[in-house]
Amino acid sequence: MKLGLAIGYSRANLDIPVKLVQRAEELGYDSVWTAEAYGSDAVTPLAFLAAHTSRIKLGTGIMQLAARTPANAAMSAATVDAMAGGGRFIAGLGVSGPQIVEGWYGQPWGKPYWRMRDYVAIMRKIFAREAPVTHDGREIALPYTGPGSAGLAKPLKSILHMNPDIPIYLATGNESTVKLTAEIADGWLPMGFVPGAMEEFRPWLEEGFRRAGNGKSLKDFTIQASVHVEVDNDVKAALARLKPEVALYVGGMGHRTKNFHNDIMVRRGFGDAARRIQELYLAGHKDEAIAAVPDEWVDLKSLVGPAARIRERYRAWEDCGADSLSVRSRQPEAIEVMAQAARLN
Repeated sequence: MKLGLAIGYSRANLDIPVKLVQRAEELGYDSVWTAEAYGSDAVTPLAFLAAHTSRIKLGTGIMQLAARTPANAAMSAATVDAMAGGGRFIAGLGVSGPQIVEGWYGQPWGKPYWRMRDYVAIMRKIFAREAPVTHDGREIALPYTGPGSAGLAKPLKSILHMNPDIPIYLATGNESTVKLTAEIADGWLPMGFVPGAMEEFRPWLEEGFRRAGNGKSLKDFTIQASVHVEVDNDVKAALARLKPEVALYVGGMGHRTKNFHNDIMVRRGFGDAARRIQELYLAGHKDEAIAAVPDEWVDLKSLVGPAARIRERYRAWEDCGADSLSVRSRQPEAIEVMAQAARLN
């Protein structure tokens, strides 16, 4: 199994952990992943990291679809890939949620399934540079001829000669979008992936491969799972440090009726806790919501505790069906312990 390093998005102050990424590269990590919500973006830090590294792949986990047109996403990916020497950029895409799509970007929620399908198709046409780009999609069309159009548009082809093989990964978690991911993407950033989850996901992936109609299989597809890692001799203390983020995402990162993180927790058998966390968080009782996060849930989707415990529990992740595992941590010792567990050196 390959390892990635997920550094996420910045909080109040921008802090790109360059030395941590450089150490991960030295240890043999395969990729580094950034993110965006409604603060720092996912692409710019990768351009900065490209200048301070030489080999490690540069992935967005994720670029939000509403933040950019597919043309701009393709331009950004191709530009950073070229700056990094080629063959290093991974375009990870996702829809985010309606609160961010409509509240932050001012875009309609629309039909996310069809938006993803159109978005990926347009990006691939741009990367290929085989002809000026046209696309007649359910959610996105090029050239644009709708309300407000000047009627003067013409199809265009990228001036920059792009790497036509920049991989596109999709961040998805429900049945219809996981099938779509397997059909049209090069890789998958799975939501709610834990050891044992492939039992649920495998039939969806296989159906997506069948729809691709070109003999595609898991051999042609990357599953990039992720796991929180926290090294601490006190397991309870390590679990406690990860609970505020769980409470934020399960309780408040989305509407009461549309929260993907809450849905995943329910699907994994923690429905009562998920509902209680959301109820408390949305009522403004954040400390109580954090306290309501079960240790078992955090432990299931994380690797925490002393180094020996992490190395032992890593085996379940190594056998989980994913090709690569992104370490979600900025703790230097976590990067070292995971390299030892994965036998990178």
